[in-house]
Amino acid sequence: MKKKFNVTAVCVPERHYMVDISERIALIRGMVEEGDYFAINRGRQYGKTTTLYMVSRELKDDYTVLFLSFESADDLFQSNAAFAEGFLQMVSRALKRSKVDLQILQEWGAAISEETPFVELSERITALCETVDKPIVLLIDEVDKSSDNQIFLTFLGLLREKYIERDILGEATFQSVILAGVYDIRNLRLKIRPDSEHKKNSPWNIAADFDTRMSFDAEQIAGMLSDYEDDHHTGMDVKAMAAEIYDYTGGYPYLVSKICKLIDESGWEWNQEGINDAVKKLLDEKSPLFDSLMNRMIEYPDVEKLVYQALFSGDKLPYSSINTTLDLAKMFGFIRVENGQVFIANKIFETILYNYFVTTEQAMETGAYQAGAIEQNRFIHDGTLDMDLVVERFTEIFHDIYGDQPERFAEEEGRKMFLLFLKPIINGTGNYYIEAQTRDRTKTDVIVDYLGKRYIIEMKIWRGDSYNQRGEEQLFGYLDYFHEDKGWLVSFCFNKDKKIGVSRIRYKDKEIVEAIV
Repeated sequence: MKKKFNVTAVCVPERHYMVDISERIALIRGMVEEGDYFAINRGRQYGKTTTLYMVSRELKDDYTVLFLSFESADDLFQSNAAFAEGFLQMVSRALKRSKVDLQILQEWGAAISEETPFVELSERITALCETVDKPIVLLIDEVDKSSDNQIFLTFLGLLREKYIERDILGEATFQSVILAGVYDIRNLRLKIRPDSEHKKNSPWNIAADFDTRMSFDAEQIAGMLSDYEDDHHTGMDVKAMAAEIYDYTGGYPYLVSKICKLIDESGWEWNQEGINDAVKKLLDEKSPLFDSLMNRMIEYPDVEKLVYQALFSGDKLPYSSINTTLDLAKMFGFIRVENGQVFIANKIFETILYNYFVTTEQAMETGAYQAGAIEQNRFIHDGTLDMDLVVERFTEIFHDIYGDQPERFAEEEGRKMFLLFLKPIINGTGNYYIEAQTRDRTKTDVIVDYLGKRYIIEMKIWRGDSYNQRGEEQLFGYLDYFHEDKGWLVSFCFNKDKKIGVSRIRYKDKEIVEAIV
């Protein structure tokens, strides 16, 4: 069977090109052997289902594996009796797949009392675990689909009670329970009832920590591309491609596979231009993952404010796990944490989020956006983006529209105004992202990809001539890193005697177009 890249449901090694996650599976197996109960909580389309599937394959020879999903289990949560009966049926199907004896199936699946369904369910679990000849591991995917329900908390309480009885009384129960979903099961009260007195009152406090990295690194991506190259002989530079894909995606599993899938199925070259084409198409497509990000911000306005601050303020945000908003943003996949600092998770999410904020109705009514939209055709010549003219015209527009605003406004809004001006100009053809590692309150690097050409623009706050020279040096280093000969420097200056305009300088062997705004 011909392999392909897959971005839906579960990935199967025999059918799909996959990153090698054997190390992750080995770590999970070790936790199972220790008898741990734990949850795998990651953002949407983060490889949770595939991980559970691979765990079930790894364990099936030594354990009886019950692999369930609550994806379409809304009917279970109508009453305690409905849940108990539905759970019996789901486990029965899993036991059949494991080929347990018919008598065990009949005893497990017998009718259950409507008066005390959870009491009887607890007894059934004990009897099953005593009867089956191998330890039982329970895997439940999409566990938080109906977790905003007291019945689900009661079920978690049942599992907790049996876990404790196993350790104290030696009572038979599941060897291990693994729950997978977006929400942290230990914080389910946050979803059920967001008032402060119930924020972290979940019965899943028995869970072991699961801190295993589930994003891919460049080396893992290279391994997957090597498998593809062995089959297709494209001549790609595997390590370079893997590094570029990682640079855009931060290793987010869905994004990695989607870019590869788009390049493969569109027949694009496996090079930088092919990646740019794939990223552009990905950003233009309607995606459940992107829709989910937007919906989370609507659900949680504090998360939206945090994301806005991370994108536009230039502040370096420290991470704290006891900050509920930061914890939610991390749980949903908006942010990553490096050395205690908060960053947007990857360049693709960053672009999606910038687009979200600069294409709101309010944003599109600004003078900067409207000017970019009206004058769009001025800046494109023979399919080439005239960045010189873009920067020059922005300098004029910013002064005309925002020149009377106080300094603090320009510091906070200047970069946003540039993106508002740029967005309609490159819309549909190019894309941009912000280099997160260089962003701070005084400096931001914008990278624009337009029809295979890269434009590097540094935006900074003017702090005097010596500071400006450091900005030129920093931009030179960035141009050198990307092997570019030309860059643009947009300086927001608040001196009363400033000279607004654009000049061109040679800095070492690079050309820098500098605009004083």
